[in-house]
Amino acid sequence: MQINYQELGFKCGLECHQQLEGKKLFCSCLTLNSGKESDIKVERKLRAVAGETGDIDIAAEFEMSKKKKFLYESSSEDTCLVEYDEEPPHELNKNALETTIKVALLLNAKIVDEIQVMRKTVVDGSNVSGFQRTALVAMDGFIESSLGMVKIPTICLEEEAAQKIDEGKDFARYKLDRLGIPLIEIATDSSIKSPEHAKEVASHIGMVLRSVEGVKRGLGTIRQDVNISIEGGARTEIKGFQDLKSIPKVIEHE
Repeated sequence: MQINYQELGFKCGLECHQQLEGKKLFCSCLTLNSGKESDIKVERKLRAVAGETGDIDIAAEFEMSKKKKFLYESSSEDTCLVEYDEEPPHELNKNALETTIKVALLLNAKIVDEIQVMRKTVVDGSNVSGFQRTALVAMDGFIESSLGMVKIPTICLEEEAAQKIDEGKDFARYKLDRLGIPLIEIATDSSIKSPEHAKEVASHIGMVLRSVEGVKRGLGTIRQDVNISIEGGARTEIKGFQDLKSIPKVIEHE
Protein backbone atom coordinates (compact mmCIF):
# COMPACT_ATOMS: atom_id res chain seq x y z
CA MET A 1 0.00 0.00 0.00
CA GLN A 2 1.29 3.43 -0.98
CA ILE A 3 1.40 5.81 2.01
CA ASN A 4 0.34 9.44 1.52
CA TYR A 5 2.66 11.21 3.96
CA GLN A 6 1.11 14.63 3.36
CA GLU A 7 -2.35 13.36 4.40
CA LEU A 8 -0.82 11.81 7.53
CA GLY A 9 0.59 15.18 8.59
CA PHE A 10 4.07 13.65 8.49
CA LYS A 11 6.91 15.70 10.00
CA CYS A 12 10.54 14.69 10.14
CA GLY A 13 13.87 16.19 11.18
CA LEU A 14 17.44 14.92 11.32
CA GLU A 15 20.33 15.25 13.74
CA CYS A 16 23.69 14.35 12.18
CA HIS A 17 26.72 13.74 14.41
CA GLN A 18 30.14 13.68 12.72
CA GLN A 19 33.47 12.90 14.43
CA LEU A 20 36.57 14.93 13.54
CA GLU A 21 40.21 13.92 13.08
CA GLY A 22 43.24 15.18 14.97
CA LYS A 23 43.16 15.80 18.70
CA LYS A 24 40.34 15.68 21.22
CA LEU A 25 38.19 18.72 21.92
CA PHE A 26 39.57 19.64 25.35
CA CYS A 27 42.95 17.90 25.61
CA SER A 28 45.96 16.93 23.48
CA CYS A 29 45.10 13.22 23.18
CA LEU A 30 44.78 11.86 19.64
CA THR A 31 41.34 10.83 18.35
CA LEU A 32 42.43 7.21 17.88
CA ASN A 33 39.53 5.51 19.69
CA SER A 34 42.16 2.88 20.47
CA GLY A 35 41.45 -0.79 20.00
CA LYS A 36 44.30 -1.79 22.33
CA GLU A 37 43.64 -3.60 25.58
CA SER A 38 42.84 -1.16 28.39
CA ASP A 39 45.68 -0.42 30.82
CA ILE A 40 43.78 2.12 32.98
CA LYS A 41 40.76 1.23 35.12
CA VAL A 42 38.79 3.44 37.54
CA GLU A 43 35.61 3.01 39.58
CA ARG A 44 33.29 5.94 40.30
CA LYS A 45 29.85 6.80 41.69
CA LEU A 46 27.63 9.68 40.65
CA ARG A 47 27.51 12.58 43.11
CA ALA A 48 24.87 15.20 42.31
CA VAL A 49 25.86 18.79 43.18
CA ALA A 50 24.22 22.17 42.76
CA GLY A 51 24.60 23.87 39.39
CA GLU A 52 24.88 27.54 38.46
CA THR A 53 21.32 28.21 39.67
CA GLY A 54 22.05 26.75 43.10
CA ASP A 55 19.67 23.81 42.53
CA ILE A 56 20.51 20.11 42.23
CA ASP A 57 19.26 18.47 39.03
CA ILE A 58 16.30 16.18 39.90
CA ALA A 59 17.35 13.44 37.47
CA ALA A 60 20.93 13.47 38.78
CA GLU A 61 19.70 13.28 42.37
CA PHE A 62 17.48 10.32 41.51
CA GLU A 63 20.30 8.48 39.75
CA MET A 64 22.62 9.12 42.71
CA SER A 65 20.09 7.44 45.02
CA LYS A 66 20.56 4.17 43.07
CA LYS A 67 24.22 4.03 44.24
CA LYS A 68 25.20 2.61 40.87
CA LYS A 69 28.89 1.99 40.13
CA PHE A 70 30.47 3.33 36.96
CA LEU A 71 33.49 1.33 35.83
CA TYR A 72 35.78 3.15 33.40
CA GLU A 73 38.69 1.77 31.39
CA SER A 74 40.87 3.02 28.55
CA SER A 75 44.22 2.87 26.79
CA SER A 76 46.86 5.36 27.93
CA GLU A 77 47.78 6.07 24.27
CA ASP A 78 44.65 8.18 23.71
CA THR A 79 43.33 9.19 27.16
CA CYS A 80 44.64 11.38 29.98
CA LEU A 81 43.47 12.91 33.26
CA VAL A 82 40.99 15.15 31.39
CA GLU A 83 38.88 12.14 30.34
CA TYR A 84 38.86 10.92 33.95
CA ASP A 85 37.79 14.38 35.19
CA GLU A 86 40.93 14.62 37.32
CA GLU A 87 42.21 17.66 35.39
CA PRO A 88 40.36 20.74 34.09
CA PRO A 89 39.57 20.80 30.35
CA HIS A 90 42.21 22.52 28.20
CA GLU A 91 41.54 25.27 25.66
CA LEU A 92 38.99 24.41 22.95
CA ASN A 93 40.58 22.66 19.94
CA LYS A 94 41.00 25.46 17.36
CA ASN A 95 41.38 23.06 14.41
CA ALA A 96 38.08 21.37 15.27
CA LEU A 97 36.41 24.78 15.53
CA GLU A 98 37.81 25.83 12.14
CA THR A 99 36.48 22.63 10.52
CA THR A 100 33.04 23.23 12.07
CA ILE A 101 32.96 26.81 10.77
CA LYS A 102 33.83 25.59 7.25
CA VAL A 103 30.98 23.06 7.37
CA ALA A 104 28.58 25.71 8.69
CA LEU A 105 29.44 28.10 5.84
CA LEU A 106 28.89 25.33 3.26
CA LEU A 107 25.46 24.82 4.83
CA ASN A 108 24.66 28.54 4.40
CA ALA A 109 24.62 29.13 8.17
CA LYS A 110 25.48 32.34 10.04
CA ILE A 111 28.40 32.08 12.49
CA VAL A 112 27.50 33.37 15.97
CA ASP A 113 29.22 36.51 17.32
CA GLU A 114 30.69 34.74 20.34
CA ILE A 115 31.15 31.02 20.97
CA GLN A 116 30.44 29.91 24.52
CA VAL A 117 30.88 26.37 25.86
CA MET A 118 27.71 25.15 27.58
CA ARG A 119 27.17 22.13 29.83
CA LYS A 120 24.38 19.56 29.43
CA THR A 121 23.76 17.30 32.43
CA VAL A 122 24.37 13.60 31.67
CA VAL A 123 23.45 11.04 34.34
CA ASP A 124 24.02 7.67 32.63
CA GLY A 125 27.80 7.70 33.24
CA SER A 126 28.79 8.20 29.59
CA ASN A 127 30.52 11.46 30.54
CA VAL A 128 32.74 11.07 33.60
CA SER A 129 32.23 14.70 34.63
CA GLY A 130 28.43 14.29 34.71
CA PHE A 131 27.81 16.67 31.81
CA GLN A 132 28.56 17.06 28.10
CA ARG A 133 30.28 20.21 26.84
CA THR A 134 28.66 21.78 23.76
CA ALA A 135 29.35 25.02 21.86
CA LEU A 136 26.84 26.65 19.50
CA VAL A 137 28.82 27.67 16.40
CA ALA A 138 26.26 28.69 13.77
CA MET A 139 22.52 29.21 13.19
CA ASP A 140 19.94 29.65 10.42
CA GLY A 141 21.48 27.46 7.74
CA PHE A 142 19.69 25.61 4.95
CA ILE A 143 20.07 23.20 2.07
CA GLU A 144 18.15 23.08 -1.20
CA SER A 145 16.57 19.69 -1.91
CA SER A 146 14.36 18.17 -4.61
CA LEU A 147 11.32 18.96 -2.43
CA GLY A 148 12.32 22.49 -1.42
CA MET A 149 14.42 24.14 1.24
CA VAL A 150 15.25 22.30 4.48
CA LYS A 151 16.38 24.64 7.24
CA ILE A 152 19.26 23.95 9.65
CA PRO A 153 18.54 25.96 12.81
CA THR A 154 21.72 25.00 14.72
CA ILE A 155 25.22 23.67 14.16
CA CYS A 156 27.19 22.79 17.31
CA LEU A 157 30.64 21.51 18.24
CA GLU A 158 30.57 19.08 21.16
CA GLU A 159 32.50 16.26 22.79
CA GLU A 160 31.74 12.64 21.94
CA ALA A 161 30.51 10.40 24.77
CA ALA A 162 32.17 7.26 26.12
CA GLN A 163 31.27 3.85 24.69
CA LYS A 164 29.21 1.53 26.91
CA ILE A 165 30.60 -2.01 26.86
CA ASP A 166 28.65 -3.72 29.66
CA GLU A 167 25.79 -3.05 32.09
CA GLY A 168 24.18 -4.79 35.06
CA LYS A 169 21.62 -3.98 37.72
CA ASP A 170 24.06 -2.01 39.90
CA PHE A 171 26.86 -1.06 37.48
CA ALA A 172 27.70 0.23 34.00
CA ARG A 173 31.08 -0.24 32.28
CA TYR A 174 32.45 2.29 29.78
CA LYS A 175 35.50 2.55 27.54
CA LEU A 176 36.81 6.12 27.55
CA ASP A 177 38.95 6.16 24.38
CA ARG A 178 36.04 7.68 22.39
CA LEU A 179 35.23 10.28 25.06
CA GLY A 180 36.18 13.82 24.06
CA ILE A 181 36.53 13.26 20.30
CA PRO A 182 35.27 16.46 18.59
CA LEU A 183 31.77 16.04 17.18
CA ILE A 184 29.85 18.32 14.80
CA GLU A 185 26.10 18.21 15.47
CA ILE A 186 23.88 19.41 12.61
CA ALA A 187 20.13 19.69 13.32
CA THR A 188 17.50 20.26 10.63
CA ASP A 189 13.97 21.55 11.15
CA SER A 190 10.90 19.31 10.67
CA SER A 191 10.26 20.15 7.01
CA ILE A 192 11.42 16.77 5.64
CA LYS A 193 8.41 15.45 3.75
CA SER A 194 8.90 11.68 3.30
CA PRO A 195 11.25 8.80 4.15
CA GLU A 196 13.03 9.10 0.79
CA HIS A 197 13.35 12.84 1.33
CA ALA A 198 15.03 12.13 4.71
CA LYS A 199 17.57 9.92 2.93
CA GLU A 200 18.23 12.67 0.37
CA VAL A 201 18.80 15.32 3.06
CA ALA A 202 21.09 13.02 5.09
CA SER A 203 23.04 12.21 1.93
CA HIS A 204 23.47 15.92 1.09
CA ILE A 205 24.73 16.73 4.61
CA GLY A 206 27.10 13.75 4.44
CA MET A 207 28.46 14.97 1.10
CA VAL A 208 29.16 18.40 2.62
CA LEU A 209 30.90 16.86 5.63
CA ARG A 210 33.12 14.67 3.47
CA SER A 211 34.17 17.60 1.30
CA VAL A 212 35.96 19.25 4.26
CA GLU A 213 39.42 18.30 5.49
CA GLY A 214 39.66 17.03 9.06
CA VAL A 215 36.50 14.90 9.07
CA LYS A 216 36.77 11.24 10.12
CA ARG A 217 35.81 8.48 7.68
CA GLY A 218 34.45 4.99 8.18
CA LEU A 219 31.77 3.07 10.05
CA GLY A 220 30.92 4.55 13.44
CA THR A 221 32.30 8.03 12.72
CA ILE A 222 28.93 9.49 11.66
CA ARG A 223 25.47 8.88 13.12
CA GLN A 224 22.04 10.14 12.12
CA ASP A 225 19.12 10.42 14.57
CA VAL A 226 15.67 10.80 13.01
CA ASN A 227 12.74 12.55 14.74
CA ILE A 228 9.34 11.78 13.21
CA SER A 229 5.65 12.36 13.97
CA ILE A 230 2.24 12.31 12.31
CA GLU A 231 -0.77 14.49 13.10
CA GLY A 232 -2.26 13.51 16.47
CA GLY A 233 0.70 11.28 17.34
CA ALA A 234 3.69 11.61 19.61
CA ARG A 235 7.15 12.49 18.35
CA THR A 236 9.46 9.48 18.08
CA GLU A 237 13.25 9.57 17.93
CA ILE A 238 15.06 6.77 16.09
CA LYS A 239 18.73 6.89 17.04
CA GLY A 240 22.00 5.82 15.52
CA PHE A 241 21.59 5.29 11.77
CA GLN A 242 24.88 4.25 10.17
CA ASP A 243 23.59 3.23 6.74
CA LEU A 244 21.68 5.80 4.65
CA LYS A 245 19.91 3.06 2.69
CA SER A 246 18.06 1.90 5.83
CA ILE A 247 16.57 5.32 6.66
CA PRO A 248 13.44 5.15 4.42
CA LYS A 249 12.53 1.58 5.44
CA VAL A 250 12.90 2.19 9.19
CA ILE A 251 10.89 5.44 9.02
CA GLU A 252 8.14 3.70 7.05
CA HIS A 253 7.90 0.87 9.60
CA GLU A 254 7.79 3.36 12.50
